[in-house]
Amino acid sequence: MRDPREVLTRAAPPPRRTVTYGELPDQVIDVWAADGGGARPLVVVVHGGFWRAEYDRRHAWSDCAGFAAAGYAVAAVEYRRTGAGGGWPVTFDDVAAALDAAPRLVAEVVPVEPGQVVHVGHSAGAHLAVWAASRGRLPAGSRWAPPAPQSPPAGVVSLAGVLDLRTASELRLDGGAADELLGGGPDERPERYAVADPQALAPPGRPVRLLHGTADRQVPPELSRRYAAAAGADATLRELDGVEHFGLIDPESSAWPAVLDAVGELMRSA
Repeated sequence: MRDPREVLTRAAPPPRRTVTYGELPDQVIDVWAADGGGARPLVVVVHGGFWRAEYDRRHAWSDCAGFAAAGYAVAAVEYRRTGAGGGWPVTFDDVAAALDAAPRLVAEVVPVEPGQVVHVGHSAGAHLAVWAASRGRLPAGSRWAPPAPQSPPAGVVSLAGVLDLRTASELRLDGGAADELLGGGPDERPERYAVADPQALAPPGRPVRLLHGTADRQVPPELSRRYAAAAGADATLRELDGVEHFGLIDPESSAWPAVLDAVGELMRSA
C-alpha cells in the first residue's frame, strides 16, 4: 500500500512564477496556470503542517498542479511559521496580507476572472483560510480588519481543517501545535483564542465547504463537525468514508473529485 505522505514530496511541475507580497523571505506566493486560454478563476491555496516551519508550501505543489490542470489559476501563499519567527501575531499578519494581495499579484502573471476567487486550505492551512474569511467578525479596530472596499472570496474550502483551536489544544494535536502558535493554551491566552479561533468567530459570513476523511488520524473529524454546527447555514460538511488526512491534497486519490466539486460549486455561486 502506498504511503499517503508520499504526496508531500512527490515531483510536481514548478510554479510559473513566484511573486512577493512583502519584504521577508516567507512573504511570497507561487503562481500556477496551464498554458493558453484567457482569464480563469483563481484558487488560492493555504498549506498546512500545523503552522510549523518544517512544512512549507513545497508540500502543496501536487495539489496546486492539480488545480491548474483543472483549468484554474493557482496561488500558493507562504507565511511565517512557528520555529522560524512565526506564530502569534505575525502568522496572522502574513496570511491576511497574502490573501488580500493574491488576486492582484496573480493577475500580473496570468489573466484572472474578476470575483472568481476561492480559498482552499488544508489542515492548519484550513484554519488560516477560514479565519481570514471570518475577519469581518473581529472587534472594531482589529489589526486584521478586512480591507475596504472588501473583495471577499466566493467561499472557502476547508480540507481536514483545524477549525476548533480550543479542542486542538485540549487534544494536544501534533504535540501542542495550537499552544505553540498562540503562545499558550486557551486558559492562558483567552484573548488570543477569541480572535484566532474560527470556532469562536462562527458564523463567518462566507460560504464554507468542509471536507474531512473519516480515517483522519492527524485532525479528528469532530473538529469539522463542531465547526459546522457553530457556523450553521454558512457551512456544509461532507465526510469522506475511509479517506485519511493527506488524500484530500492528492490529485491521484479517490477524494480529489470531491475537492474539485467543492471548489467548482463555490465558483459557480460567485
